[in-house]
Amino acid sequence: MARSYQHVKAVEEEVFRLKGEGWTNKEIAGHFELGKVQLKNLITRHNQRQKKIEAGHTPRKRGRPSKNDPTTHQEKDYEIKRLKMENELLRDFLRGIGRG
Repeated sequence: MARSYQHVKAVEEEVFRLKGEGWTNKEIAGHFELGKVQLKNLITRHNQRQKKIEAGHTPRKRGRPSKNDPTTHQEKDYEIKRLKMENELLRDFLRGIGRG
């Protein structure tokens, strides 16, 4: 019988609620139709993430950042300032060669 795919992040909260109630890893894995190793890895990753958060590290968004999407207010202000300077430079250049 083939297993249906289930993303472990979707059941993570429920897994830790059951762990708090005293369920074993084997019982939880059977309940959610996960492998014991898959459940063990989920718990390990969660514990490591919690240790980092407690140590003061903020979790970063995974993956490659978007090219043209400055995220912070400071980055947006810098981008606006840079574009204004570039616009002024091009305007001065065009005036200098007699086209503006």
